[in-house]
Amino acid sequence: MTKGSKFIIGLISGVFGGFFGGLLGLGGGVIMIPLMTWLAKMTQHQAHGTSLVAIVFTAIMGAAIYYTLGGVDWKIALILVVSATITARFGARYAHSLPEKKLKMAFGFFLIFASTMLIAKGYLPKTSWTFGPLTSIIVFLMIGFVTGFVSGMMGVGGGGVMVPLMVVLGNVGQHMAQGTSLLAMIPASISGASTHYKLGNVKLDIAWGLAIGSLVGAYFGATTANQLPDFHLKIAFAVVGIWMGINYVKTGFRD
Repeated sequence: MTKGSKFIIGLISGVFGGFFGGLLGLGGGVIMIPLMTWLAKMTQHQAHGTSLVAIVFTAIMGAAIYYTLGGVDWKIALILVVSATITARFGARYAHSLPEKKLKMAFGFFLIFASTMLIAKGYLPKTSWTFGPLTSIIVFLMIGFVTGFVSGMMGVGGGGVMVPLMVVLGNVGQHMAQGTSLLAMIPASISGASTHYKLGNVKLDIAWGLAIGSLVGAYFGATTANQLPDFHLKIAFAVVGIWMGINYVKTGFRD
């Protein structure tokens, strides 16, 4: 495969991943990773590491759009970043230690979980309780702790886990949770991507196209998220995600 074709595959994967990432408050890895493994024939480990590079750009663009529309809480994002940046490194190292078969299966189960939560999170009840300052900090530190590890391990931004937890446990509105999640993804994804790079899991010949495509896709995705109801798009995305997840799990069992 030539460098030009790899760049094009990265560009296309980035546009799709960035669009859905910006639209739904995700990093886009759930789209980019399958495309890279199927189209570019990358290993699961390489796809996870390279995806995180692009997610940095998806998160930057998405968070910027949400911020201009008042959909980002800087204080919560900073708390999330403190723990997520640390655990993202451990998640990346854990993913590197797993055999290809187990990593495929883990990603398949994560796809099914994230796709299900994508539909459910719009109906998750906002809690009515109020936290004191210290309790609130602890809650968001724990959310960052969990999602940072997931991000580094799965090669995703972690929004599929972070947003529902922020809505249910943190009493944050859906729109605000998505924008804040994207902002918190930036340093966490940098942490995970740098660790994967050191472990040899980042393919730069695809990463540049992926990054450019992610910026473009995230801009239109985040803009669309604030203009159109996305229920039917969520349903379609969830169905495809669950289908891909099941296939990943089956492949893992066969390998």
